[in-house]
Amino acid sequence: MGSRDEEIPVPETAELHYRSTAGRWVVAATVLGSGMAAIDATVVGIALPTIGREFHATVTQLQWVVNGYTLTLAALLLLGGSLGDRFGRRRMFLVGILWFTAASAACALAPDPTVLIVLRVLQGVGGALLTPGSLAILQASFREGDRGQAIGAWTGFGGVASAMGPFLGGYLIAAASWRWIFLVNLPIGACVLLLALRHVPESRDESAASRVDVPGSLLVVVALSGTTYGLTEGPATGWHGSGPLLALVAGGVAAGLFVVVERRTTAPLLPLSLFSSRQFSVTNAVTFIVYGALGGVLFLLPVVLQVVGHYTPLASGVALLPLTAVMLLLSSTSGRVASRIGPRLQMGVGPVVVGCGLALLSRVPVDPDYVTGVLPAVLVFGLGLAITVAPLTATALASAPDEHVGLASAVNNDVARIGGLLAVAVLPAVSGVSGTAFLHPAQLGDGFRTASLLAGAWCAAGGALAAVGIRNPTPGTPGRGIGLRRRRAYVYCALDAPPRRVAG
Repeated sequence: MGSRDEEIPVPETAELHYRSTAGRWVVAATVLGSGMAAIDATVVGIALPTIGREFHATVTQLQWVVNGYTLTLAALLLLGGSLGDRFGRRRMFLVGILWFTAASAACALAPDPTVLIVLRVLQGVGGALLTPGSLAILQASFREGDRGQAIGAWTGFGGVASAMGPFLGGYLIAAASWRWIFLVNLPIGACVLLLALRHVPESRDESAASRVDVPGSLLVVVALSGTTYGLTEGPATGWHGSGPLLALVAGGVAAGLFVVVERRTTAPLLPLSLFSSRQFSVTNAVTFIVYGALGGVLFLLPVVLQVVGHYTPLASGVALLPLTAVMLLLSSTSGRVASRIGPRLQMGVGPVVVGCGLALLSRVPVDPDYVTGVLPAVLVFGLGLAITVAPLTATALASAPDEHVGLASAVNNDVARIGGLLAVAVLPAVSGVSGTAFLHPAQLGDGFRTASLLAGAWCAAGGALAAVGIRNPTPGTPGRGIGLRRRRAYVYCALDAPPRRVAG
């Protein structure tokens, strides 16, 4: 090893103790890095009305401000994990932090919505490199007995970061400008770089494939980009012109080719054998439905609160904080119950409760008072999420072979992001929120009522699918209940993405 590595008092193998000074520095670096991406995923929604007014943007442009980031993050997340396994997890984490921080600085200087959208796309690339790396670093660096605590801390603080995003965004907009929601990433990014360079050990998967599945990665990008562009721009233009239709066709063809390529390649980005498990396939379908409905409604809710309810950006930012409290209080209990009775009941009932909460949000345009109009809906769909999320994610992971559990977690995360991505593209147009509707309270309110009811029905359909498609493990099998393998534990975290596995 070189002299730089000899100066860094950290081990190169999974020998770190959670309570050691070196271990805590590694946790701090990964928490700050992934937390920066988590905050950015939630903070921008609060700023959309302000950005729209300053740039005279349309709803479609605001959709792309959100979806530009989510698109590249979702499309490249699996590739980011694969690159880290092969070339070094710390190395890719550092590249991701540098990329994300530079893109954030550029976003803060954007002169118009088009430039901002392009820069958000680039920012998502950085997020896709740093997000999988942060968790992989912890799993590779800590000894087995301490790994659960380390990843538990990572998950818990990540949940706090996601919850703080809207609050932080509202405060920065009120105190300075929406541009500060991006500038705040600069000192955080610099701090993470220093911590990672000094304290994070390098690791890689020596058994990883000798080559990266570039064709599969490119096809994922084309499939998601074409589909998202077609579903966003088609309604905005009234389906005039061939661009949106051609994009949809290109997305569909790319998706079909992806399946063909992944079946034939020796080192697939996504082994399709995972989906031979009915349990895994149905669980991910329910993930797609529930997180899609949430993504579409939560894209519109901050705009409705500010434009229709006349909330300040800060007030709209704290409106969803009770949701995080409910999740933190009830998720562990939900996981324990599911481990005893099996996942089917909770995965059938939970999405229906989520749907009821989203349907209750349809009252907000007529009753924007927080206590009577917003809070009851937030508490109801928070309860539904607490019922659903723990057994849903545990089932997705337990139904995958041991050698693919990490990949199953990444797939479940990606499915959730893709669901939100497509819902943000489709739901506003389907519900009549297009053009400059966000500037007209009556039109926006009517569209939001429709969107909330549609999303509620969509979630209820997800519950029906789970009730029919999910099976409880047979009594007497190891890990009876949600089908957990012996000694496998899980942590349930933020709304931004499904929870992660904890090895322990």
